Amino acid sequence: MTSSDNVHGHTHRLELADATVREWDATVVSADPDSGIVLDRSAFYPGGGGQPPDHGVLLWGGVRTRIVGTRKGDELYLLPAEGDPLPPVGTAVRGALDDERRTQLMRTHSGLHVLTGVVFRDFGALVTGGNMEPLSARMDFDLAEVPADFKDRVAEACNAEIARDRRINVSELPRDEAFAIPDIIRTATNLLPPDIEVVRIVDIVGLDAQADGGTHVASTAMIGRVEVTKMENKGRGFRRLRIQIV
Repeated sequence: MTSSDNVHGHTHRLELADATVREWDATVVSADPDSGIVLDRSAFYPGGGGQPPDHGVLLWGGVRTRIVGTRKGDELYLLPAEGDPLPPVGTAVRGALDDERRTQLMRTHSGLHVLTGVVFRDFGALVTGGNMEPLSARMDFDLAEVPADFKDRVAEACNAEIARDRRINVSELPRDEAFAIPDIIRTATNLLPPDIEVVRIVDIVGLDAQADGGTHVASTAMIGRVEVTKMENKGRGFRRLRIQIV
């Protein structure tokens, strides 16, 4: 859950400005069997902040190349499925995401922001780690003491916030302005690289605002329902909550 630029190497990242993009036209900038495929425009989320990368396809000249992951380096490299053909440099392609996977990840990521907002607001706890898959996730909190009904209280509060249909706004701010927002970093350790000058902010209006580079739904009502399935004591006051989105 960190900020990100809209351009990575030669690739303009469409998903950061509009998380609803599922299909787009692009041109192949480079293609190598070892490093992967680079496009001039892409809506594939490359993974980061606990959110896994998107899957999808590139369509070109009657051929389909499946994209099963990404690798970030000096460029944003799309990783084709083993044995699938590589489009030559300069090829016009049509990109398409696996809509179900992306939408589920967006719902899950926004659900985690509701969770972190509720736990911070009601218990003052910061995040120490987390991870997600489509419709399931875990989040770790630095919380020394918890009441006996902690899990149920958190679930009830999360679903009350979801039912309020709060808007989820995404914006970018200069670093100094972003850090002027109280509690904009919700992790116990600030993971924001010091060289990032523009910070991407995800704001669940009235509940939670934090620096984040992932993709989200437009309102809490689109998340669905959060079920807190388990709480684990990981030692030294760290509590792990596991959730399902239904």
